[in-house]
Amino acid sequence: MRQPTELEALYAFLAAAAVAALLTPITMRLARIVGAIDRPRERGLSQRATPLLGGLAIFAGVLVAGLIWLPAGYQESFELWHGVLIAAALITFVGAIDDRVELPPWVKLAGQIAAGAIVVHYGVVIHFLTIPFLGRLNFPNAGGPITVVGLVALMNVVNFSDGVDGLAAGVCAIVASAFAVIAFDLHRAAPGVLAALTAGAALGFLIHNFPPASSFMGDCGSNLLGLLMGCVMVEGAIKTTAVVSFVAPLILLAVPFLDTTFVVLKRLKYRRPIYAPDSEHFHHRMARIGFSSRRTIAYLYGWTLMLAGLALALRFVPYSDHHGHYRVGWLVVMVLIGAIVVAASAYLVYVLEILKFRRVATARLRLLRPYASADEIERTVIEDFETGEMNVVSFAPDQQPAEQATPPGRGDQAPRSASSGSEPPHPAPPSGSIPEIGR
Repeated sequence: MRQPTELEALYAFLAAAAVAALLTPITMRLARIVGAIDRPRERGLSQRATPLLGGLAIFAGVLVAGLIWLPAGYQESFELWHGVLIAAALITFVGAIDDRVELPPWVKLAGQIAAGAIVVHYGVVIHFLTIPFLGRLNFPNAGGPITVVGLVALMNVVNFSDGVDGLAAGVCAIVASAFAVIAFDLHRAAPGVLAALTAGAALGFLIHNFPPASSFMGDCGSNLLGLLMGCVMVEGAIKTTAVVSFVAPLILLAVPFLDTTFVVLKRLKYRRPIYAPDSEHFHHRMARIGFSSRRTIAYLYGWTLMLAGLALALRFVPYSDHHGHYRVGWLVVMVLIGAIVVAASAYLVYVLEILKFRRVATARLRLLRPYASADEIERTVIEDFETGEMNVVSFAPDQQPAEQATPPGRGDQAPRSASSGSEPPHPAPPSGSIPEIGR
């Protein structure tokens, strides 16, 4: 069977982008008709009522491009890509209903499992992993369940990251584009096309989703992108014997995975349900620091782009002959690239206060509150560490502290972005009930 070319992948990318961009205004009108509207609330960062269902336009872009440029079959699975499109239709449908009536968590999970089971039935299955320095790890019988669990996890990871205008769509566009390049280099042409059209559909929707967003993708879009990204990972990288097949997905998806991991660990730490949203995602931490929506996504886009560059460098920089011999010059280049990415990531971890150190916290508060006493600084640091919160608050010496300036009744609300024209309030420490976040 003839495999698609890089030029066809480009056509698929452009077609998916055009369809998604053109149909998003129609999904906005549909959302207003059926009442699928995201309204400002305590747990969100949006400042105005915004139509959901943008994921329908993303699905339309994927469907049109997929039917034209994806082959009907692939290797031993003659209808694999049709199965992917069927699962995509199912998860988009379930997500669209949830955007309108807010389904119970178990119903949404059942829909995700069903979509994952469909693609596994059609042949998207992890049979083995090639782990660096350890070799090949086979899954003779457990490949199907492992794949379903992984797909469900990735759908939720993308869904969790969809909390600020343009974030999920932009990150998925960057990651899928990198996957497309890697897949073609690994001679996985059909998965490369799927990655390209996924990137195109996300980018076409991003035209309407970039801050200030006129449309939100909703659960139908975030779950769809998570499913497609999972299928690209399995078929485009993991099923190969190249070492990059294991490393590349971990690097490319590091930002959303880290975001979800830290949030889940914090919920477990304070004995809250994993599925109960809170305000501890990267974009909410940035909002508390005072970043606008555009500055937030600029930082997270930049982080994702650096990681994508590292993943591509691991594949294309000739630092090794793949037989245990290294080329010193190119190896130095790889080490420098890795050091830059690690340093930038460490800086963002520091900015987002993911890891907290008492001395660093004390020094920062002394800079921000030069007129506060040592006892006040110590009490604040202790409170921050006990509650798990550490907000950055700055004010002029002649102003009241931000804690006193917060309007009554607003202490537990998500902050307004800097682009909205008002300063973000100082959130109250978490209590037994945590305000939800997300769309």
